[in-house]
Amino acid sequence: MSARPTDDLFVRYMKAFEDSTTHLGGCAACQAEVPCEVGAPIHERFVKLQDAYQARQSAQRRG
Repeated sequence: MSARPTDDLFVRYMKAFEDSTTHLGGCAACQAEVPCEVGAPIHERFVKLQDAYQARQSAQRRG
């Protein structure tokens, strides 16, 4: 039995999701959708990785 390879993109995507939701949960500005210098790059990273992961999933389904 061999070990399953780690999906680096998925791991980074899930970490970015965790970072984004954690920040959002404690940031009144982000909750109010007010610009936040700290939160903006965190949320942008999550969206970028989410887009990359979803694009890869779509490409794999198309074969």
